[in-house]
Amino acid sequence: MTQPLQPLSLEGRRALVTGSSRGIGADTVRYLAQAGADVVINYRNKAPRAEKLATEVRELGARALTQGADLTDGGSVEDMMTAIRVEFGGLDILVLNASGGMESGMGEDYALRLNRDAQLNVLNAALPLMGPGSRVVFVTSHQAHFIRTTPTMPEYEPVALSKRAGEDALRDRIAELTSRGIEFVVVSGDMIEGTVTATLLERSNPGAIEGRRAEAGKLYNVSEFAAEVAKAVIEPVPADHTKLVGSTSGFSG
Repeated sequence: MTQPLQPLSLEGRRALVTGSSRGIGADTVRYLAQAGADVVINYRNKAPRAEKLATEVRELGARALTQGADLTDGGSVEDMMTAIRVEFGGLDILVLNASGGMESGMGEDYALRLNRDAQLNVLNAALPLMGPGSRVVFVTSHQAHFIRTTPTMPEYEPVALSKRAGEDALRDRIAELTSRGIEFVVVSGDMIEGTVTATLLERSNPGAIEGRRAEAGKLYNVSEFAAEVAKAVIEPVPADHTKLVGSTSGFSG
């Protein structure tokens, strides 16, 4: 795993990455820790995996705090923020990475509760810990970012609509965040090989990954996309608050 950030470029910074016990979130944690940040590893029900990652972080010389929290539960989120305040004293970086909605047995409204409502709840709970110079990064997909103008696979549409609703709701907070001295950026990626979402889409729509690769020319893998998320923590924020990763061919917006 190469290091996309300069060593010690995040020394003294404190970061929370939601949904970070595996996949894009876990690799983002690794990159931030390699750059010197202290990190909060959030998970829903995979404590051993989170603790293993925390051990990696500590071996890099950074502090790590593992926090189990159901992001759709306001009380659970508040408990996490209380623990962060006690352990780290505050937050400088909030990466809203956790998402879902294709899981079975979670209820019809789960995608919206997680991908919109929970994102706002986490932001609201984190704001008292964040001061001027902090940054919020929201992670999404092209399928969601462009869903208003470009249809996606039927299996993914409810998730895409809910993630776009979450993005819109967060964008509505930009003026408030700016007044607090907090920067905000959306990182949107093309289909990412190796993610749970891509695997589920491939299962329900065989050939989806190969078809998109042929159209885009290249698909990022998990660690490559996580590197772009990590860079979004320190790169200048684009004027439209949007960083597009990977090809946008076939998308209009």
